[in-house]
Amino acid sequence: MKDMLTSKVPGFLASRLLAVALGLGAAGGGIYVAGGDALQVPAAELQRVQADPYVQAVLADKSTSDAVKLAMVMGHFYESSGKHIGTAYVDTLGRGQPLTVCNGITGAGVVAGRWYSPADCYQLERGRYLVAEREAARLVRGWGALGVMTQAVVLDFIHNKGAGALATSTLRRKLNGGDVPGACAENPRWNKGTVKGVQQVLPGLQLRGDANGEICTWRLEPAA
Repeated sequence: MKDMLTSKVPGFLASRLLAVALGLGAAGGGIYVAGGDALQVPAAELQRVQADPYVQAVLADKSTSDAVKLAMVMGHFYESSGKHIGTAYVDTLGRGQPLTVCNGITGAGVVAGRWYSPADCYQLERGRYLVAEREAARLVRGWGALGVMTQAVVLDFIHNKGAGALATSTLRRKLNGGDVPGACAENPRWNKGTVKGVQQVLPGLQLRGDANGEICTWRLEPAA
């Protein structure tokens, strides 16, 4: 396992992902433990972040899959640094400078001047991730057999870049060819955005790609 100094996954995100994993295990009658290269997080920190309102909201929704729950926590960090954004704003770095609210939500349901409560945001976000999950199941061969962390990364990819980007990506080709490690390694390459008509590496996308490339390889296993 990696420690917090060598991992590319920010501690804020890692602790919440593992707190959700622990919550999933408790709900299912066991305790999940991270395997492979998963980041080690101190037990005291995990206990503290289990009280995070967003983590609790995600775990309380029994209608969503484990992958959706984990992906939503990822989006909460990547899109808003764990803060609640209840007033819509214009994303000047987004394609088309979309009106955006909550954790990176654009399009239908986003209204200028309206205040969105945490509950409003959760419902908007949940719907987007359920659509992403359906698209992933359609596009990725053997979707149900993938590890839950790999699934969560794919859902975050679709949420951030769209199903169309996944459909034509080398990441998808490698997943469908059974090369999961190779597919995970594609994530850091998705680090560019368009600024004033010019494609360039964006720090936020680089962080997301680097972290997701690592998270994608994590394994969650019921404790023996």
